[in-house]
Amino acid sequence: MKTEIKLQEYVSSRYSLTGSQLEALIRKSRSLDLSIEHGLGYDGMYSLRPSAIVGALEIDGLSVSIEPKIGIPQLLSLACYTLSKLSLRREQFDFREAETLPDILAFALNRASRRAFSRGLLHGYLSEEDALHTVRGRILFGKHVQRRFSIPLPVELRFDEFTEDILANRMVKAAAVRLGRMTRLSSEARRELGWITSVLENVSLRDYRRLRVPEIHFDRLNEHYRHVVGLARLILMHSEFESARGDVRASGFLVNMNDLFQEFVTQALRETLGVSDRILRDDKGIDKISLDRDGRVPIEPDLSWWDGDKPTFVGDAKYKDLTDRRARNADLFQLLAYATALNLPGGLLIYAQGGAGTKTYQVRHIDRRLLVAALDLSEPLDEILQRVKKIGRSIEELRDEARRKRLEMAA
Repeated sequence: MKTEIKLQEYVSSRYSLTGSQLEALIRKSRSLDLSIEHGLGYDGMYSLRPSAIVGALEIDGLSVSIEPKIGIPQLLSLACYTLSKLSLRREQFDFREAETLPDILAFALNRASRRAFSRGLLHGYLSEEDALHTVRGRILFGKHVQRRFSIPLPVELRFDEFTEDILANRMVKAAAVRLGRMTRLSSEARRELGWITSVLENVSLRDYRRLRVPEIHFDRLNEHYRHVVGLARLILMHSEFESARGDVRASGFLVNMNDLFQEFVTQALRETLGVSDRILRDDKGIDKISLDRDGRVPIEPDLSWWDGDKPTFVGDAKYKDLTDRRARNADLFQLLAYATALNLPGGLLIYAQGGAGTKTYQVRHIDRRLLVAALDLSEPLDEILQRVKKIGRSIEELRDEARRKRLEMAA
């Protein structure tokens, strides 16, 4: 029987742990971003404080759940929008019968699968190569001569097979199987996942690595699969699985809220501004830039707008609460460094919560202004996206100012 540990994001909780349980948590503490401190005066009692990693993990006799401040349904709603542009309300993940996060994911995947499969399994053409005794498709003369010499049959062929064994179905099946490996699933959730795998019985089971989950492009023929494929990608990209000698050592579903907030803000701004990732770039898509002339102090802003090779906007997204507080000095200094290095008249800080409107800080002695805005992630998705539109207008104003000053300097 597993020991349950229920934690909340950025909140300390005290639990009694055996030596093996403590060792298991220490081994996963880095991936969990979990602080572990010995309870003073209590033998075997420890204080556990998670940071921005939330979700569920099962490891060596422990079942660890970390509740996000915004709640699991809202977390999944934001994650689906970020990964696949799915505008799903948090109510669509609110299953009363669900006991755990894996349960919620299992019920959601089953509901989406039933809706997608109701029109029949999606089929597509796959190019196959095989040696057959009857000719179909295209004869591969080169391979036939190389492998068969003068033997006429079987013939080396390449042909297109119309089949249900396509990428979209493979991803859904892989997600159902990945969830099914978690021991903290209710019997009802297991039945829901079993229905999916039985329908996809003739589909190949593939194992997708977290950082190499493929994307699928949708059109009128496969649009009804968008929801279920989006959920499958979410599960495959955030699920944890570790095995040794055939035994499952760790399994779960984890989300880094710092990464999710940055990716959500970037995706939502690209949508509302109607630009691509080559124009509004994140810290991974930016060219190498530095604060100093010698290139010894690299900088990587979360957001930057580029007109060709010219930056016209810079910003940063911070998963922090601004309620009843001013912007952190260190965050403002960092944004000022970005604006200075890119020779821009200002920049924008976006916090994860708090603040009724946009605040402006005019820097002394130099002509630069720093804007601060906030998104309350606990609000319904539609309201968050409306707030993103207002932030988008602030970005356009900063870009207009940057381009105007650049023209004035060139005149």
